[in-house]
Amino acid sequence: MVEEKENVANGEQVSKKGAKKLAKAAKKAEQKAENASAAAANNAGGDSAEDHAAGRYGLSEMIQSKDKRSERNFVPVSELSGQVGKGLVWVRGRVHTSRAKGKQCFLILRQQSSTVQCILAVGDVISKQMVKFAGNIPKESIIDIQAKPVAVSSKIESCTEQSLELSVEQIFVISQAKAQLPLQIEDASRPENAEDAEGLNIRVNQDTRLDNRVLDLRTPANQAIFRLEAGVCRLFRDILTEKGFTEIHTPKIISAASEGGANVFTVSYFKDSAYLAQSPQLYKQMAIAADFDKVYTVGAVFRAEDSNTHRHLTEFVGLDLEMAFKYHYHEVLHTIGNTFTSIFKGLRDKYAKEIESVGQQYKVDAFKFLEPPLILQFADGVAMLREAGVETGDEEDLSTPNEKLLGRLVKAKYDTDFYILDKFPLAIRPFYTMPDPNNPVYSNSYDMFMRGEEILSGAQRIHDPEYLIERAKHHGIDTSKIAAYIESFRYGCPPHAGGGIGMERVVMLYLGLDNIRKTSMFPRDPKRLTP
Repeated sequence: MVEEKENVANGEQVSKKGAKKLAKAAKKAEQKAENASAAAANNAGGDSAEDHAAGRYGLSEMIQSKDKRSERNFVPVSELSGQVGKGLVWVRGRVHTSRAKGKQCFLILRQQSSTVQCILAVGDVISKQMVKFAGNIPKESIIDIQAKPVAVSSKIESCTEQSLELSVEQIFVISQAKAQLPLQIEDASRPENAEDAEGLNIRVNQDTRLDNRVLDLRTPANQAIFRLEAGVCRLFRDILTEKGFTEIHTPKIISAASEGGANVFTVSYFKDSAYLAQSPQLYKQMAIAADFDKVYTVGAVFRAEDSNTHRHLTEFVGLDLEMAFKYHYHEVLHTIGNTFTSIFKGLRDKYAKEIESVGQQYKVDAFKFLEPPLILQFADGVAMLREAGVETGDEEDLSTPNEKLLGRLVKAKYDTDFYILDKFPLAIRPFYTMPDPNNPVYSNSYDMFMRGEEILSGAQRIHDPEYLIERAKHHGIDTSKIAAYIESFRYGCPPHAGGGIGMERVVMLYLGLDNIRKTSMFPRDPKRLTP
């Protein structure tokens, strides 16, 4: 069908539809010109008037370490209460929220997990232009302000500093954020309370959080989680150092799979292939053979397991320890168990503020533990499961559902979230595990559990080279690949035992969180390699 045409000024023909489009565009341009004219008139009567606050606000030049500005006394937000009535202070933080209305601007300044209300009001010091500038600073921008801390008559419930506000006199943008953020910190910080039917049903999903992890990590709960995680490592180091342990550092690039399994990452190593360490196990043992007696290490562990569960990562932080003993591996088992109870007490006593911050977003039940910790035999655990109606074999490893069920049964019977399961079946343990001398079906090995999930696996290691070769061959391991490991026991080695702990899992379970990705700063799993 041929459309009707009409003439236009330049002599060319356009369709009626095209003519309407041109007319619409012309009208839009005319409206835009009118708006620009109105804005200019408004500026003539307001913003373009003399600005008596000029020089007291604006975009700061990029900091390139040109000046030291040592005259600026910066005060942390959490310490502002001690500055009320003492004059002007400088504070640096992020714009959490801002709201300008008329001649006033209210701004919430955030510094890590601390927040304070700031106010700018037009007067002798503050101009209308300065108020407008403050109200237009994008959220998450970093700013420097000079202000007077002033006591308030009623609590400011929306801030951590509830008894004061900052009366701003100068404000400079140090680093400006994009106007459009991929997620809002307020949304990412909302309490996850399924029972709150009247609450705002705004949730930031896990992938959005992890794709924009730098923003997500700024929430108060995440700030607290990773400070508490640092606390776990610090307590682990301090407690073991006090017990006479030496910290060591082990290779992460190795010539053979350290656990003897197939779940390893292979890497190119010049003209050969190598593997990323699944465990520092062999090197901890070699350190014991070298007379270090008691050792621990904190470092990355890699597992090429295609497990997309709530508790598995392909890279995590391992807290590993190994210890020589005199006659019985329980000397080591009790040392590890007591180390855990000391960590739990340290978190409870030293990190109460962080635990409370996490609890404001996620439901956190207080972690319960016994002192000394509860120790059950593997066979006793199987018996408890069978009493609960679960069919499981004597030499069968615990499935994840059975682990969780046993955790609930133990909690109901003994009122503890932490316990030790001793004497695992030999068939389900690694080649270097010492068999039980009294019953060849079992071994001198143990796992430790928090809230029904395994957080440590350990055992007495075989320290006799010939027996070690026998067990390695039984597991189908090429002994030529672990020759240096076996050789280290030919020069005399004390009996020893140890274990490996997953740090992220400990923090997840101590806080009762539902996913290990919440306790890994930049998690790696089979589907995620960035950021």
